[in-house]
Amino acid sequence: MDADQLNLLSDLIARARAAGADAADAVLISGTSLSVQRRLGATEHVERAEGRDLGLRVFLGQRAAMVSSSTMDPASFKELAERAVAMARVVPEDPYAGLADTAAPPEPAALDLLDPAEPTTEQLVARAAAAEEAALAVPGITNSEGAEAGFGRIEAFLVTSAGFAGSVVRSSHSVSASALAGSGTAMQRDFDYHSTVYLADLDDPTAIGRSAGERAIARLNPNRPATARLPIVYDPRVAGGLLGHLAGAINGASVARGTSFLKDRMGQRLFTAGIVVHDDPRRVRGLRSRMFDGEGTPTAARALIDDGVLTTWLLDSRSARQLGLRPTGHAARGTGGPPSPGPSNLYLAAGSLTPAELMADIKLGLYVTELIGMGVNGVTGDYSRGAAGFMIRDGALAEPVAEITVAGNLLEMFAHLTPADDLRFRRGTDSPTVRVDGMTMAGA
Repeated sequence: MDADQLNLLSDLIARARAAGADAADAVLISGTSLSVQRRLGATEHVERAEGRDLGLRVFLGQRAAMVSSSTMDPASFKELAERAVAMARVVPEDPYAGLADTAAPPEPAALDLLDPAEPTTEQLVARAAAAEEAALAVPGITNSEGAEAGFGRIEAFLVTSAGFAGSVVRSSHSVSASALAGSGTAMQRDFDYHSTVYLADLDDPTAIGRSAGERAIARLNPNRPATARLPIVYDPRVAGGLLGHLAGAINGASVARGTSFLKDRMGQRLFTAGIVVHDDPRRVRGLRSRMFDGEGTPTAARALIDDGVLTTWLLDSRSARQLGLRPTGHAARGTGGPPSPGPSNLYLAAGSLTPAELMADIKLGLYVTELIGMGVNGVTGDYSRGAAGFMIRDGALAEPVAEITVAGNLLEMFAHLTPADDLRFRRGTDSPTVRVDGMTMAGA
């Protein structure tokens, strides 16, 4: 099957060259998904989707254009290629356009990204039912927004006129549940979920449902505390967002445009000594693992932050050329647009303190479990987001709080960040519990 798809793309590349393209690459993404939704004991929705999409990018000197299609008929390739070349003739020149010059056939590896077992609809119904029933069984839960179980399989193929040909196939299993506690305007909602490559690594649906219910109960009757400057502790579920802001700031495209608050910080200390942020595309069974990126550049595990110091940008070939550097294997792409830089399995290395020890000396602080909005300025690093969670009093979690805003500047937040020891790989971007000192909580 892989050989057939790669040959199909090779034929498309040949058509593009025959139409006048100096260089070209083509990507094919094929996917199958099956999902089940349950609510209040009834199956509300069952969906199975299958699709294939094709993308062709052509270069005429420094001009580039991209077209996509859902038609895989080789008889249509000549017209598709000619259309792409015609588009490339009329677009402006881009001095940084071109195929990645580091592309090479991927070496053999055992990333173990495909679970051969595909669940039946009945099995997914049973998982969703178990999750919802566990949530509803938590004392105090009054309603359910439902539970969902799903399975997916994605196959991606890439061929370039520079001689690269490669493919990746991955599976996914997931379960989620959402529960409601209380009544009327005093209702509170929360959820839990888990997604893995292999079913064997997926959390028990019952545990996911119970967690959703317990989280909702804990949020009942929240207060709106007074504005204060205090330590803020981020639950692992939301702490990964800080890594997302870091990844956005070291994205090569943003750096090259001069629109990142970290554009002049390469080689400088951003975090305290000992802090390490990893990007590991070679992790076995990783949710975002890959041997090569969206341009065919081989990937490699990297410490983006090493001992607190910024060591690299995330670069595709275009941003690398703009910055006079080499691609780092971080090009991500679909079929409808050009590649752009992005992380793979991103995580903050665990610290040495337990979450309880991390909070032990906090007389008054905030433990954040939910963030709302996207109030982050990528140019200045200013950070302001709606939040909910719990007050910390004398080192322990206290009453729930809501309708508050947490604010700071990411440069200062990074410099005053301390990780706990509870790192678990669950989301693709993962963090342990983290403490950030000196932030502002805006409340009543």
